[in-house]
Amino acid sequence: MMQQYLRIKGEHPTMLVFYRMGDFYELFYDDAEKASRILGITLTARGHANGVPIKMAGVPFHSLDGYLAKLVKLGESCAICEQIGDPATSKGPVERKVVRIVTPGTLTDSDLLPEKSERPLLALSMLTQRKNVTCGLAWLSLASGNLKLMEFSGDARGVNARLLQELERIVPAEILRADGGDLFDEITMCHVNGVPEWHFDVVHGHKALLDQLGVATLTGFGADGMGPAFGAAGALLRYAQSTQGRGLQHVKNLSCETESEFIGLDAATRRNLELTETIRGQEAPTLFSLLDGCRTAMGSRLLRHWLHHPRRDQAVARGRHDAIAALMQDDATGSLGFHLQHVPDIERITTRVALLTARPRDLAALRDGLQQLPKLQKSLDRVAGLDDEKSLLRCIRAQLETPESCVDLLVRAVMPEPATMVRDGGVIARGFDAELDELRGLSENAGQFLVDLETRERARTGIANLRVEYNKVHGFYIEVTNGQADKVPDDYRRRQTLKNCERYITPELKAFEDKALSAQDRALAREKVLYDALLADLAPHIACLQKIALGIAQLDTLTALADHALRNNWCAPRLVAESCIDIREGRHPVVENQIERFIANDCRLLAERRLLLITGPNMGGKSTFMRQVALITLLAYVGSYVPAASAAIGPIDRIFTRIGATDDLAGGRSTFMVEMTEAATILNGATEQSLVLMDEIGRGTSTFDGLALAWAIARHLIDTSRSFTLFATHYFELTQLPESHPTAANVHLSAVEHKDSIVFLHAVQDGPASQSYGLQVAQLAGVPQGVIKAARKHLARLEAQALDATPQLDLFAAPAVDADDQPAAVAPAIAADPADDPQLAALLAALDELDPDALSPREALDRLYQLKRLVPA
Repeated sequence: MMQQYLRIKGEHPTMLVFYRMGDFYELFYDDAEKASRILGITLTARGHANGVPIKMAGVPFHSLDGYLAKLVKLGESCAICEQIGDPATSKGPVERKVVRIVTPGTLTDSDLLPEKSERPLLALSMLTQRKNVTCGLAWLSLASGNLKLMEFSGDARGVNARLLQELERIVPAEILRADGGDLFDEITMCHVNGVPEWHFDVVHGHKALLDQLGVATLTGFGADGMGPAFGAAGALLRYAQSTQGRGLQHVKNLSCETESEFIGLDAATRRNLELTETIRGQEAPTLFSLLDGCRTAMGSRLLRHWLHHPRRDQAVARGRHDAIAALMQDDATGSLGFHLQHVPDIERITTRVALLTARPRDLAALRDGLQQLPKLQKSLDRVAGLDDEKSLLRCIRAQLETPESCVDLLVRAVMPEPATMVRDGGVIARGFDAELDELRGLSENAGQFLVDLETRERARTGIANLRVEYNKVHGFYIEVTNGQADKVPDDYRRRQTLKNCERYITPELKAFEDKALSAQDRALAREKVLYDALLADLAPHIACLQKIALGIAQLDTLTALADHALRNNWCAPRLVAESCIDIREGRHPVVENQIERFIANDCRLLAERRLLLITGPNMGGKSTFMRQVALITLLAYVGSYVPAASAAIGPIDRIFTRIGATDDLAGGRSTFMVEMTEAATILNGATEQSLVLMDEIGRGTSTFDGLALAWAIARHLIDTSRSFTLFATHYFELTQLPESHPTAANVHLSAVEHKDSIVFLHAVQDGPASQSYGLQVAQLAGVPQGVIKAARKHLARLEAQALDATPQLDLFAAPAVDADDQPAAVAPAIAADPADDPQLAALLAALDELDPDALSPREALDRLYQLKRLVPA
């Protein structure tokens, strides 16, 4: 047996091999030690090899999925080795074979997959010609069958940056790359697998795509002229087929993506806008958690995809806006939502049907879900706008046509409430197969036979408490208590002795047992054959079921967005050809649901007003205002309504954000280095159609360095990038920029100061702010009062010096120099040394001890007279 195991392990050296032995999957040697450590299972030993105990650990076969889920989450790959031989006829070890390989990117089982997100498998390949590099990507969501390709070219640095950006967008669970290559060493976001380089052959990859799609040319898919992407696709398909142990008959469609198809969102932007994950890594509150009122998992996954992949094409978003308007107008969301909640995950069930891994309850759920289609169509028929042949809702209705032959087959073949596993029986419906019904009849009539036998034997033997029973271990038997043992007839044969009774078998009962148990085993075997045939008969319906799944996902997502817009008073945005972002009474979609009263604000960015310089106090709402503008813009292009009174938005190609202070110590980057790297990405990538959010740039270095950088970056965004920019800063010197640059304008978040406290109004008003209120915010945060007082005193001294010094506004002018070659700004600060004047020293000490806020009016007057006496004449 161990020779068989070692041979199989040699074929899968990098994977954990789960070796089936009876009711357990066992792991041996290093696999056992690793699994014991990760899964917390007991490490034991079985036999010896070269005098050393063989380490072993195991898990029950019925609990395998839970352990696999934990291993896959940690990036491990597992080979599942099953018994394929018959133990009754096998000589020596039962033949075993790896029937399934589970890796992070090839999951299809509902118990292993996250319900509301995809886990795609991605392969990448590069071709270098002189200084030009072409990168090809192919990625497949095995659970849905969506296969996509992409290629892009440029110099090595640009291609690597673009590659990381695309990987951040796609978020693969597993990446395939060629063995021995030194490329892509920076990829750390997921599990990376090396495969032989010849798997990436372009010619073989092209042929593999043709064979997989069943076509003679890829022209209809827009894939003509690709190179490395074909090689990546070939490696991807080979790997996916090897893990499933069969062909991928549900992968019958291909799409090719381009850079200009979607609005660009880099990793920093996705993180800062908290689309599907908060900055702290939590699932809520996020934009996705707010909008996800979907009744099906398919709808939730599509909504997540739309949020991360907003299309630049305004026609796509307008079609969704029109669909939402129609659903809101006819109040159809309630009826549609009721029927949608009874629809299962048809997309993933279809995949399991194609891979022959669907379970009985998958088929029962599919049957019940398909029976909801006429009800969904009927609800849609009441919605206005279906007369337009190009309307999105009309296209969706056409996708929801019921596949009558498929539904009829499932209704006839599957029990209303089937067993969980085929091996348990009770899956195939009565009346579907005459042979199965006959075998079941033999088995089910056993109950009446046993009742009749028990009545006859009690009468024949005179044993009143005689019982005829059955269990799985000993089969059928007649049980007699020890007190009645003297009445047992001679034809009874002892089968088992218990403490208080004896169990017997008779020739008649033995003959019936052979017949009944044989019928039960034959019925289970027949049911397995029929179930396999049923999966094969469903294969021609796979394409139709995938189309239905897409239609339901779209309808579910639109219904959820319409319902949310109705409940939260969102409006339909206008996508226009002119370059503008004109939002009236905009609100942050997530924050307004977290607080009792949200202050709405306007934002007007036009061709002649491209940069808003935002000043105001900390905690005043600058970051919230900036993020809400970006989220409203994003939602408009997703196809959703938006939280505003009105919104007109022009063409947008990318959204950039530079917000907050983070570091990358593991990567050797300080907070300021991360800040400058993100700023460089924006300055190198922003165009006239980009939206840029720049918050507190330059704060990670010295005041003058930071101010100089902030000024230069703002100038570049105004003059060179010409992008729509929200530029928040505490450098008040920058508020002079609009005087020399007409396309920039000052706005501020207002606040009111009362004594030492502050009230934030969160209202955006024209003009620069008057101060930052930093000490008041520190006081609100709980900074000790002594620290606040010391800071206030030091601030007063700094402001007093600043009155005599050259103001920072002249930073970029040539400094004046006095006769001693000292900057004029420094001269007033040079004064007599207090050590040379005892009276001056005493005065300064008294002033330093003084706390005006702690004095009563009378004490303040007394202290003033004391200070006057200390002033030198």
